Amino acid sequence: MSVSLKIAVRFLKSSRGQTILIVLGIAIGISVQIFIGSLIQGLQKSLVETTIGNASQITVVSKADDKLFTDADRVMQAIRQTESRITALSPVLDQAGLATNGDETGSVLLRGLDFAAAEQIYALADRIVQGRLPSAVDEAIIGKGLQAEWGVAIGDALDVTVAGGKRLTYTICGVFDLQVQSLNTSWFLTTLASAQEQLDQAGRVTSIEMQVDSGDVFLADTIAADLQALPELKDLAVTNWKAQNEQLLSGLNGQSISSIMIQVFVVVSVVLAIASVLAISVMQKSRQIGILKAMGIKSRQASLVFLYQGLILGVLGGLAGVVLGLGLAYSFTVFARNPDGTPVIALLIDPAFFFLSFLIAVTASSLASLIPARKSARLDPIEVIRNG
Repeated sequence: MSVSLKIAVRFLKSSRGQTILIVLGIAIGISVQIFIGSLIQGLQKSLVETTIGNASQITVVSKADDKLFTDADRVMQAIRQTESRITALSPVLDQAGLATNGDETGSVLLRGLDFAAAEQIYALADRIVQGRLPSAVDEAIIGKGLQAEWGVAIGDALDVTVAGGKRLTYTICGVFDLQVQSLNTSWFLTTLASAQEQLDQAGRVTSIEMQVDSGDVFLADTIAADLQALPELKDLAVTNWKAQNEQLLSGLNGQSISSIMIQVFVVVSVVLAIASVLAISVMQKSRQIGILKAMGIKSRQASLVFLYQGLILGVLGGLAGVVLGLGLAYSFTVFARNPDGTPVIALLIDPAFFFLSFLIAVTASSLASLIPARKSARLDPIEVIRNG
């Protein structure tokens, strides 16, 4: 252990109360930073999952007037070979229609899905509240909103009239709940093969829906642009959730900026507090430093005393701050709960963010110690000893 480090440890031990207060101040600052950062990240993740977690994040649509295209298999193959960040691909055939149940009528969106592929996007198997997914050509499932509105039961038949006056009859085999009222009252889901057969659109689809890897959700616009450049998609259009949810993105950006500002001010306050306390410590220890310099300690070694102090305080305060931050985060999830027992906001516990916060504590404390380090280096041992 170097002489400067030994002296730094002895100085800290000699003023234990002061040392504990500094460490506690750093810990509180870092814990607040961790708590706020985790809270905002958890809120953003919750908002994204709620809005687009079970929805198409990138969609390929036709530019044609009839909104149909026939080469879906070739397009999907090109996407799979080109973009590894795509986790789900689902061809869809949509057709607006008017559903009839006795005297009841209402507009619906008839959607033909490849349920095996669509499961990776909508998780429909987990959202069936009654019955089962359709399998036969004349079977369909409806949302619980439409079921409640019309009093439809499993096994009932509903007619859907589409463009051109063609009337299709479907037997209701299940009821789903997508937890979105507009979808629960308008979506009328059947198999892709059934929709293509019933609508006389063999081999055609209106869109290809996709989801990306959870870590690349905010890169959806970049991925969409890369896909748009593929030769197989030159006559098609590629849309993404970011372009269609500008208000949500604006809100998320606002949250991120406010979170960063709060964390910056917290770090600045910690730096100023450490710098001021250590600067006072130089004055308190000036006589000892003067004696040490008179005994042969160089100015560089005297400066290292306070740099080591800052480093030690940063490490201790950072570790304590991480532990305290974890405690705050856990307490929030335990006590702030919805009536159903779920957390109001599921905090995102990111080890990388915690480590970054620890590094910030160490770096901030070390930088704060530069001021007293320079001050100690300028002390004249003769003047210090003479003035007592």
